[in-house]
Amino acid sequence: MTEDSTKTDVDAKTDDGTKTDDGTKTDDGTKTDVDAKTDDSRKTADDAKTGVGDTSATPAVPSSRLRRLLRSRTARTAAVAAVVGALLGAGTVAWRTETLPLVSGHAPCWDSFDEETMKGLFGDREAKVEEQVLENDGRPWGLSFGECRITTYEGDRIRRRLNVDVHVLDGLYGTDAHRWPQEFLTSRMVPLGDGLPGMTSAERAWLALPESCTGRVGDNRAATVVDLSIGSGLDIQWEYQAEDRTDLTRALVAAANGVMRDFGCSGTYRTPDRLPALPERGPVSPTAFCGIEGLRLPAGSRESLTWSRSSGDGGPARVCEAGYKSLGPSVRLTTVVDRGLTELFGKDVLNGGTKVKGTKGYGSVNAARAVYQAECQTGRVLFMVEQEHSYDDDDPTRPTRELLPAYVAAEAERIGCGPEKVTEKATEKATDKATDKAPDAR
Repeated sequence: MTEDSTKTDVDAKTDDGTKTDDGTKTDDGTKTDVDAKTDDSRKTADDAKTGVGDTSATPAVPSSRLRRLLRSRTARTAAVAAVVGALLGAGTVAWRTETLPLVSGHAPCWDSFDEETMKGLFGDREAKVEEQVLENDGRPWGLSFGECRITTYEGDRIRRRLNVDVHVLDGLYGTDAHRWPQEFLTSRMVPLGDGLPGMTSAERAWLALPESCTGRVGDNRAATVVDLSIGSGLDIQWEYQAEDRTDLTRALVAAANGVMRDFGCSGTYRTPDRLPALPERGPVSPTAFCGIEGLRLPAGSRESLTWSRSSGDGGPARVCEAGYKSLGPSVRLTTVVDRGLTELFGKDVLNGGTKVKGTKGYGSVNAARAVYQAECQTGRVLFMVEQEHSYDDDDPTRPTRELLPAYVAAEAERIGCGPEKVTEKATEKATDKATDKAPDAR
């Protein structure tokens, strides 16, 4: 299997594809023999992919499949934690309390994960499932719908845990505008392709639910997403990274379909046939930074940035990160073309710092983040420059302030949104005043 290919439900694992002792995972994302996938965890070819736009009702679990689930060590021992009326935010939520699947016949996470999906994620290890009933959390904007958590153990020690979260990205108060992109909008992610509004990696993946199912985005209401996280999320590589990404992608699509089914929505997503190659670090080009022709690095950052990596085009966002030698990323450039995601950064655009204007848009600049939103021929596009650490102690905002106009102009031209020019730059004097206050205080 090549790095740019994914296994679908009809792909079977051969003896050559089983995992060896040196290819399994530890808590920090490396692999040990205790998490090895055994021959019993090989995928079979009797699970066909769902079709895009399939609006037929989901049939009840066949007796043959139920018998397979009952024989599965993973499913047999999966149980929902006995927590009823757990509090989440300001609303009360309920958790399923029956044992799965012996009492209800449900597969884990809203009847989403069949036996093969569970084996792909956890091998044949015993697992405990904690599944929250999907419902609005009671807050006016109803940001959270529910969570599901699957945990495997070695004795009393947690070996692996998958978190599935169904929620609306907060564009009104901006609570998701920093935390969520740090995990789910990185250069390690690649677009799902095939028209799927989401991105995936070996340890993080997300997929937006259709507006016809969850409501229209806009007016600071961003997309409703299903996101999956497993492992540490550290910026490292391992031998079975491509295979793990395939397994997590299959689980993501299954979870999204299960949520839509639970919501009573018609249609299903289809597991992508092929994913792009795993993004890799490469040397920085001083004249085509992040692969964008004409984008030059500011003089002060050329020695501090030696590598860059891009998530690639064709998805809801393109993310490029750059850093120094073996260290993690210190600069991130993000172009968001999906309306459901642009709403996530609405507060930063309006009140994130010193205001800037341009040919067809506007935005703001502060020391950590510069954001610019433009109306292009294809719709609203957001351009964002972020830095983890400033190389200019005397003027911390100078890197973002200098890089934003060049990035907007070059990237807008590349994606067919140009010409676009930031005409009113944040001046040094204005920026110095802006840094006296926190962005949220404006």
